[in-house]
Amino acid sequence: MDSIYANILASFAAMSPWEVVAVALGIAYLVLAMRQSNWCWYAAFGSTAIFSWLFWDVSLVMESALNVYYLIMAIYGWWVWRSGATEQQATRPVVSWRWPRHLVVVLLVLMLTAVSGYLLDNNTQAAMPYLDSFTTWGSVITTYMVARKVLENWLYWQVFNSCAIVLYIDRELYLTALLMSVYLVLAVLGWLMWRRDYQQSQHHAGAVAAA
Repeated sequence: MDSIYANILASFAAMSPWEVVAVALGIAYLVLAMRQSNWCWYAAFGSTAIFSWLFWDVSLVMESALNVYYLIMAIYGWWVWRSGATEQQATRPVVSWRWPRHLVVVLLVLMLTAVSGYLLDNNTQAAMPYLDSFTTWGSVITTYMVARKVLENWLYWQVFNSCAIVLYIDRELYLTALLMSVYLVLAVLGWLMWRRDYQQSQHHAGAVAAA
């Protein structure tokens, strides 16, 4: 056990400054997203640009590709939140998906994981190809849900971030694994904050309809 702690401390000491910056921007993104601030997308763009390079450097092929996708989604999310603003709300209102759509999402993630995991396992030197694929495809869908302001995105993040922690520890990206642990806590707060806003908007809509 002592040797494990020693290795972790040594890895922190040798940690890249770029990883520190990426983690700081990642935390800023999530806090701003919880507050439904459009500034979250600027932080997301900077964080994912750095992580794209970091993950490629440690052979997490799918994670690197995922962060290139995040770059695109940062622009898309910024545009959607601005264009969906109303007179009463500065950004797009929170919505909720029904369970049949969530079932389709889960099946799609599992199918894509099986396909890309098999291809990576048999054609590349990618580390932990199936787990890498699962966190990647899950994050692809969930990031789209964030951009569309879907309430349940916070529940999805709990699953995929938990898996990502295992992946990053295996690759000795300890600060990034710590970031995912922080995300687990913040995702709970994000869920509570967005659910409150969603319930308030539903109540307001019901009151208007009854008037």
